[in-house]
Amino acid sequence: MSQDADRRHLRVSDADRAEVAERLRIALDEGRLDITEYDERVRSAYAATTYGELEPLTADLPPPAPPAVKETAAVDRRKWVEEWREWAGGAIIMITIWGVVSLVSGSLHMFWPAIPLAIWAAVIVAGAIEKKKENDA
Repeated sequence: MSQDADRRHLRVSDADRAEVAERLRIALDEGRLDITEYDERVRSAYAATTYGELEPLTADLPPPAPPAVKETAAVDRRKWVEEWREWAGGAIIMITIWGVVSLVSGSLHMFWPAIPLAIWAAVIVAGAIEKKKENDA
């Protein structure tokens, strides 16, 4: 008996079912399936117990296209900007708190926001460096 024939009788996991359901969703988004056929196939995917029941659900669909490098770079850039925007929002809040406390007390306190902001910035930069290493590899 071939390896493929053996596989058809193996039981599938929830992750396998979810992967097929995601592929079907992509096919629906691409216009390859209508909503009725999509619904039938997704129901069958979540009801499947073996690979033999699961594989025919996507057999007539082409493999999904890999994300374009440009799109990935744009998403990474957007995330980078969002992280710094959140950092700036946190900076405004912390500096405002420091300023109000200093104003109410009548004297300047140690500029404590520098500590959490520096740590936060270092984490963002380290994440960007790590992401660059992953992309270069």
